[in-house]
Amino acid sequence: MTDDKRVALVTGSTSGIGAAVAVRLAAAGIRVVINSARSADAGRRFAGSLPEATYIQADISDEGEARRLVAEAVAGYGRLDILVNNAGTTKVIPHSDLEAAHAGVWREILDLNVIGTWTTTVAAMPHLRESADGVVVNISSVAGSRPAGSSVPYAVSKAAIEHMTRLLANTAGPQVRVNAVAPGLIETPWTKDFTAIAEHVRENTPLRRVGTPEDVAASVHGLIESPYTTGAVLSVDGGAHLL
Repeated sequence: MTDDKRVALVTGSTSGIGAAVAVRLAAAGIRVVINSARSADAGRRFAGSLPEATYIQADISDEGEARRLVAEAVAGYGRLDILVNNAGTTKVIPHSDLEAAHAGVWREILDLNVIGTWTTTVAAMPHLRESADGVVVNISSVAGSRPAGSSVPYAVSKAAIEHMTRLLANTAGPQVRVNAVAPGLIETPWTKDFTAIAEHVRENTPLRRVGTPEDVAASVHGLIESPYTTGAVLSVDGGAHLL
């Protein structure tokens, strides 16, 4: 199936930020490939709720799975124009607990957040270069540039994502633009118990509220539609980076 409608692959997109991005892009007339490592039934139902969307189960922390994901996305639509690297993981570990952040934790987080993002992007790049406007948007975090985040390995992984974004943007142009968004605290099931942090955000940040997945999705879509922007890391944190 080939036509002029753009195709976006959004990794880790059956819930939270990824799902909001998928909904936003589908509403803009972009065909979306939904992905998750697990919850395939939920993924297929979600894809069925969006126009011209499909679902592909794949764990991008496995190099072969990441490459298969891209290959199947391209086989299904005949093209790939947009890649949103949203899939990620973390462990909640106090930064002072150095022993708890053992090598196994580092490997699990880096394998998905950094190496999985890299492998998926490398597999997608030849197809993105064939697009009239190939775009990569990586999902980072305020923890990528500040001493914050759910754990040290997680924060380091997001710092790596941000520098990867700049390095790729420097070499992928002019055919492909590469940008990132760096969300602050976002209302998702995973952050529902972060009550103290949420109260701090509401009391101290310029916009006086916690973000939503839709806030991040709007910024992702904005970067996709910004033809003269590449190598940027956009803070989506209600102004928390100003504090």
